[in-house]
Amino acid sequence: MKSGKLNWDDLKYIIDNHKGAIREEVKVRNGIGEDCAVIDFGEDNCVISTDPITGAEGNIGRLAVNINCNDMASTGAEPLGIMVTILAPEDTEINEIKSIMKEIHEESEKLNLEIIGGHTEVTSAVNRMVVSCTVIGKTSKGKHISTSGAKVGDDIIITKSLALEGTFILVNEHKEELKHILTKEEMEEALKYIEEISVLEEGTIAAKLQVNSMHDITEGGLLGAAWEVATASSKGFLIYGDLLPISEVTNKVCTYFSIDPLKLISSGSMFITTENGEKLIEELKIKGINAKIIGKITETEGYLIYNGKKTLVNPPERDELFKV
Repeated sequence: MKSGKLNWDDLKYIIDNHKGAIREEVKVRNGIGEDCAVIDFGEDNCVISTDPITGAEGNIGRLAVNINCNDMASTGAEPLGIMVTILAPEDTEINEIKSIMKEIHEESEKLNLEIIGGHTEVTSAVNRMVVSCTVIGKTSKGKHISTSGAKVGDDIIITKSLALEGTFILVNEHKEELKHILTKEEMEEALKYIEEISVLEEGTIAAKLQVNSMHDITEGGLLGAAWEVATASSKGFLIYGDLLPISEVTNKVCTYFSIDPLKLISSGSMFITTENGEKLIEELKIKGINAKIIGKITETEGYLIYNGKKTLVNPPERDELFKV
């Protein structure tokens, strides 16, 4: 099998046929595009999400905290605690594990998140460090946002720039190779993209406005996220390629590696659908967060219009990162 997520037919079969016992307390359960479970705990809802870091070698502690909290942000929930699993290869030095935990501790402090448990071991089962986290949070009863809530006519809003995480990972891990195509300033810009990976603030703002759907853009990039939202919502979408926020640095890196920035892992950008996109953009701007309307939710099927050509968007395959 190839690296990356399972293909969608296999994943759908596994999800649909392996649900365990169905509990009435579970309000949002596993499904295509749903990154969090929501459980009714009385006055509040408990929100839970889990994700590993497998596509990066540097800053994995920092990334692990943020990608899990980003999943939580897409529901409008407040993350409270994080559980950390570290699987280290046999040639690992103890200082490497300490360094990862230092990153996780520092990032958790920034996000007001407590490290509440986990598991660490050295094992021959992996050949490089694997960090997987589970984040637990809460939201007021009936206030959570789901991936599946998109409605026909909704504006599609993207925050910040696309492929921030993918660009950071590629530049961070291919510095010597890329210094020949990026200026010193561009290299520094790309390495600072990790500072923009969190989408907690935009998630909080969007939730207060009761947007219809949110999804953080991770593996599969923008087109993968759009397909997941549309599939979960039984809708379609129309995205205008000439409106997409992509930095010049990202374009240069993707051109060099012959990969598509629209299919590159994009933590740091939130995919939001709402009836009043301009209102959301105004509220985000107050907090210094850039956002753009890039398209609309439609009845069926997803399309990208670019350079006057309308192209059907197929289910996402493995992320472009794994091609490098």
